[in-house]
Amino acid sequence: MTRPLHMSGHRGARGLCPENTLEGFARAFALGVDSVELDVALTADGIPVVVHDPALNPDIARGPDGRWLATAGPQVRSLRRAELYHYDVGRLRPGSALAAQFATQRPRDGARIPALADVLALARPAGVVVDIEIKTMPDQPDLTATPEVLADAVLAVVAALGMGGQVVVRSFDWRALDHARRVAPAIPRAYLTSAKTAALAALWWDGAAAVGLRGAVSASVAAASPEPGTIWAPDHRTLTRAKVREAQALGLAVMPWTVNAAADMARLAGWGVDGICTDYPDRLRAVLAAN
Repeated sequence: MTRPLHMSGHRGARGLCPENTLEGFARAFALGVDSVELDVALTADGIPVVVHDPALNPDIARGPDGRWLATAGPQVRSLRRAELYHYDVGRLRPGSALAAQFATQRPRDGARIPALADVLALARPAGVVVDIEIKTMPDQPDLTATPEVLADAVLAVVAALGMGGQVVVRSFDWRALDHARRVAPAIPRAYLTSAKTAALAALWWDGAAAVGLRGAVSASVAAASPEPGTIWAPDHRTLTRAKVREAQALGLAVMPWTVNAAADMARLAGWGVDGICTDYPDRLRAVLAAN
């Protein structure tokens, strides 16, 4: 490789610490990541908070009484920020599939769902980029705020903290990115794609369709955002060396998600991707040092 590969911690460092928590982001910073990826939802009182699921996950969240939630819920958008803060997200439910998947995750009892502003304040002195996923679902629109409303709320927090030079906005829902491009064009954007969203492009890509380069997904990204600095963030399982070259020839940076196996990390780095998003920044750092 002729340039450093950008190392991004997925939901902080999900393989090592509870996801989307201040404790997890601090751990990722300590490991020397270039950026952290996080997910954002909107509370009932309009506060952008850092959480992946639209309803609280019973394998992650314990209620104000300290007990594990029996089922998914309540929805994040139904709770005020102060109410949401009563839920503990510092440990995976013992015996759950998530606990088995992330067996090396170290609990942090008492960890809470942070506001986006809290994470930005933590990242500012560290100089780490915050990669903010605007988490909306065009196939389930009742679960979240609209992409425009959520994007505006995120951008307002970024502007209020003067963090425009230290963030990226990303989404599978390209309506959110199209809106961000209009109202805050200087903030870089990352276009997330998967096999599902490519198959349902009319829904997820704001009506866009694959164009040029034999229908390459990267061509659709470049058409949606031809400005320098645009990022294509594909599912690494669908990526090939040829697709990486096609995207970079279009001026895109290629940063696949979520890459956790060392062999996959080494292969993608060898293909010359621009960055890798992973639950295990420590593992990625070791792979890059070895190669």
